[in-house]
Amino acid sequence: MSLSTASVRARIASVVFFASLTALALSFAASLLFGGAPEAELEPAQAAIDRAFSQEDLVAGWIAVDFADGVDKARYDEIEKSWGIDVEFNSAASVNTALTIGRVPADTPEALDALLDKIRAHPEVEHAEPLFRYAASFVPDDPLFEKQWNFEMIGLTRAWDVSRGEGVTVAVIDTGVAYEDRDEFRAVPDLRGARFAPGYDFVNDDAHANDDHGHGTHVAGTIAQRTDNGEGVAGVAFEATLMPIKVLDMNGMGNSADIAEAIRWAADHGARVLNLSLGGGGYSKIMADAVAYAADKGALVVCAAGNGGRAKVEYPAAYPGALAVSAIGPSGRLASYSSYGPQVAISAPGGDIRASGVAEHGILQNTIRREAVGQSHYAFYQGTSMATPHVAGVAALLFAAGAPDADAVRQALFQGAKKPRSGIFDASPRVAQVKSTANASADDTSATEIGASGAFAGGRSIRHGHGVLDAIGALKALGIPVDRSPGVRFAALVLALALLFLARLTLPSDKRRARTVGLTIVFGAAIASLGLFFMPWIGCPSRLAMPMVRWPLPLIGGAGMNAVFGSALIPFVLGFFTHAGRCRLGRELAIGLSLGFAGALLVEAFSGATIALLPFATPGSGWFAATISAVWFVANACLSFLLARALMGVPEGGRR
Repeated sequence: MSLSTASVRARIASVVFFASLTALALSFAASLLFGGAPEAELEPAQAAIDRAFSQEDLVAGWIAVDFADGVDKARYDEIEKSWGIDVEFNSAASVNTALTIGRVPADTPEALDALLDKIRAHPEVEHAEPLFRYAASFVPDDPLFEKQWNFEMIGLTRAWDVSRGEGVTVAVIDTGVAYEDRDEFRAVPDLRGARFAPGYDFVNDDAHANDDHGHGTHVAGTIAQRTDNGEGVAGVAFEATLMPIKVLDMNGMGNSADIAEAIRWAADHGARVLNLSLGGGGYSKIMADAVAYAADKGALVVCAAGNGGRAKVEYPAAYPGALAVSAIGPSGRLASYSSYGPQVAISAPGGDIRASGVAEHGILQNTIRREAVGQSHYAFYQGTSMATPHVAGVAALLFAAGAPDADAVRQALFQGAKKPRSGIFDASPRVAQVKSTANASADDTSATEIGASGAFAGGRSIRHGHGVLDAIGALKALGIPVDRSPGVRFAALVLALALLFLARLTLPSDKRRARTVGLTIVFGAAIASLGLFFMPWIGCPSRLAMPMVRWPLPLIGGAGMNAVFGSALIPFVLGFFTHAGRCRLGRELAIGLSLGFAGALLVEAFSGATIALLPFATPGSGWFAATISAVWFVANACLSFLLARALMGVPEGGRR
C-alpha cells in the first residue's frame, strides 16, 4: 500500500519528536543512576583549626560573652555577679542575639583563661572569649588617572550583556560608605544614583553607616559604582543594591563582637552576598558561628585572605563557610602582600603597587579623603580588600542571572575560574600594557604549585584556590549563554540559510519550482538568529541584539535559558496562525523565523547552555545539565526545521 507524501512527512516528524522524548527519558534515568554529587569543599590541610593568637590580636581588657537566645538584661545582670564583672549588650541588635561585651579585671593571660573557663561553664552561656581586634585589609596610595585594568582582566564588559546585578543586595561590612549627605558627611559623586538598602553603624550604634575612613567606600565602589553615568569609574555589579554596614572606626579598626553581629544582621535583612574586606589573626567562635548562620540563611560570605604575605589565611576568611579571596596584580601572579593557604577559594585582582612602584597597578575607585570626610577623590588602593569586592560583585551578577542559591554561585565561580599564567591576561591591549610593566619587577610567587603545564596539583592551589576570577567563565558554568564573538554569533544565521537551502532542496520538484525565496524569509531568519542586530548601527544600543532564544535573559532574567523561547513553540504558534489566516507575507516570515530558531538552537546545543524547567537541568549542575539541554535544543531545532519545510510546501497563494 502506498503512502502519500504528506503522510511520510508526518511520520518523519513523529519519529523525530518521540525519539527526542526517548532520549530525554534515558538521560533522566542515567542521572538518577550515575549522577555525581556537587564538588565538595576542600578540607583545610590542618587536622584542626589553629586557634593560636598573639596579644596584639586582642582588644586589651575586654571579653565577649554570648548568652543563650532569650537571656535579657535583667537575667545577665544577675548572672554576672558571681563573675565579678559587668557586661552589656554589644549593640541594639544584641537584644535578639544576646551578645554582650565587658571589661575584665584579669591582668594576666592565665587569669583571663580562668575567668573565661568559669563563664563558659554556666548553662546559659553559649560561648565566651577574648574580644578580638580586626582591621581593614588594604594599602592605600595616591590617586593618578582613571585606569581599570582589573575589570578587563575578569571579562566584565561581555558579562554586562547578560547581567548587571539588578535585584541583588550586597552587604559591605566595613568602615561604612559615603552614600548620603548628612552632617559633615557627603556622598561621593560616583555613588550618587546607586541603589542602597538601609544599613547600620555598629561602631556608633545608629542607622547611619557613614564612612569616616575611606576604605569601605572604595570597596563599595568596586562592587556597584555607578556606571555609564559620565562620571569617574565603573563597578562590577552596578545595578546591585548596596547595604552599608559600619564595623570599623576612623582608624580602620574593629572588634569581633561588632563584626559577628553585623554578619547576622545583614543575613537577617536580605543580603544575598556579604563582603568582608577585613581580617585579623584571632579565632573567634562567636564570629565563626555568625558566618555559619549567614551561610545557613543562604548568603554567600566573601572575605579577604589577608595582607600578611605568608601562608596563613586570616579570619574571618579562614572560617568554614567563608569564601576566602587572595589577590593578584596586573601580571596575573599572586600579589606580593597577599596571604595564602589551603582555605583560599579563588583569587582576583587586588593590585600590586608594592611590587612595581607604579601607582596605576592598584585598584582605582572614588572614595573620601580621610583628612576631610566631606571631600572625595579617585584613589588607587591595593590589598586583598580590593580583590574581595570583585568576587562579591561577580557573585551578584550570578544571582541576578538566575543562580538558585549560594552553592550554585560558589560552584560557578570555581568551575569558571581560569588558571593563572595561561595567557588569559594578554586578552586586551590595556591589560597587556599594564602587565608588561608589572612583569619587570614582580616575583614569580606561583612557581611552587604550578607545573610546566600550568595545572594545579589536585585541582586547587594554596595561592589561587580554584583559579583566577572570570565573570564570563562563571556565567557559562552557571549555564547562562554569554555574548560570543561575531563569527560564532553569525554561525546561527549561516546554519539557518543552509537549512533553508536543504528544506527547499528536499521539496518535491513541482513545489520547489513554485517556492521562491524572498527577502521576508531571509529577514525572519536574521531576526531569529541575530536578534535586533541593526539597532546598534543606528545609534540605539539594544540588549535584544542577540538570538531570540536568549531574549528572556535580559528581559526577565531566570535560571538558564527560558524553556519557551528555547524551543520550537514560538515558530509553531506563528506558523499555525499564518497558515490558518492564509497570509502569504506572514507565512514567509514564519518560515524565516523557524529556520532562524533552528540555527540558533543548534548553536546553543554546542555552547554548554542549560535550559530551565528540565529535570535536574539547573544552573551549575554540571555535565548532565548541558547534556540534557543539548538534546532538547537539537530536538527542537529538528522540529523547527520540519515546520519551515512544511510551510514552504504550501502554495504561495494559500493552503495546499
